[in-house]
Amino acid sequence: MTEKPDFKLILCLVVVAVVWGTTYLGIRVAVETMPPWYITSTRQGVAALIVLFILLYKKQLAWIGWGNFKLQAIASILMIVIANGFTTIAEQTLPSGLTSILSALSPLVVFMGSSLFGLQKPNFRGFIGVMLGFSGVVFIFREGLGDILDPNYKTGVLFLSIAILAWSSGTVFSKKHTHKSNNIALNLFYQFTIASIIQLFLALLFSPNVDVSLWSFRSMAATLYLAIFGSVAAFFCYHYALKRVSAIQVSILNYINTIIAVFLGWLLLNEVIKFDFVIATVLIILGVFITNYKKK
Repeated sequence: MTEKPDFKLILCLVVVAVVWGTTYLGIRVAVETMPPWYITSTRQGVAALIVLFILLYKKQLAWIGWGNFKLQAIASILMIVIANGFTTIAEQTLPSGLTSILSALSPLVVFMGSSLFGLQKPNFRGFIGVMLGFSGVVFIFREGLGDILDPNYKTGVLFLSIAILAWSSGTVFSKKHTHKSNNIALNLFYQFTIASIIQLFLALLFSPNVDVSLWSFRSMAATLYLAIFGSVAAFFCYHYALKRVSAIQVSILNYINTIIAVFLGWLLLNEVIKFDFVIATVLIILGVFITNYKKK
């Protein structure tokens, strides 16, 4: 008997690929007038409220116990506080297209982490994919290695590198513990709430004298979009998919994110796409594809 396709899973994968591809543009627009930690705190706070209303409507709001709370706190700190927060900081100085290109390396880091922690057996094909992906990053900086000496550029790459490592670690961690709870919405409520509180503290710490009147409608609308779609919709779909397929199979969606983000950056923000950039994109995507390819 032929196995029927899981259309809900397919829909979730499409949502993750498309929506997170647009978030790089959304972040770039949001940081035009808003401090990064206020963006992330507002984003996760609004997301937490939306999920709270859903839980109250379904009468599913409950305490998850200290054991599961600790798991959600770790996932929240890795994937939302650090990964999301540092990516937002990085986009103050890095174009959205370049940010998405470098972020496309996360599936390769997930592959190495999954191999290290026994979620997948290491193989030669995976090693080749990793090398191709990192060669793409090297190609991006081939003629501009001197630019890394610029303080702003250097800081953006550093923050983004930490964000990639944190997201990949969070993905591997979530996959190892995803079977321990079935209520995705409840887990996300705690994740968003924890992240929002931590990020609000960081916002007050690093931007204590913020002038809200300087925030543009364009930036606030982008933040609202990031909350509704980038957080609630995409994270729900991401965790749903993560319970049904491997961490690496979900992370491969990053290369679709990259294509969408680069295209939108060029179309709406007039970001320049040079031929070197295209070659680097191809190398990274090829590396991710080789790493994750399976005939079925």
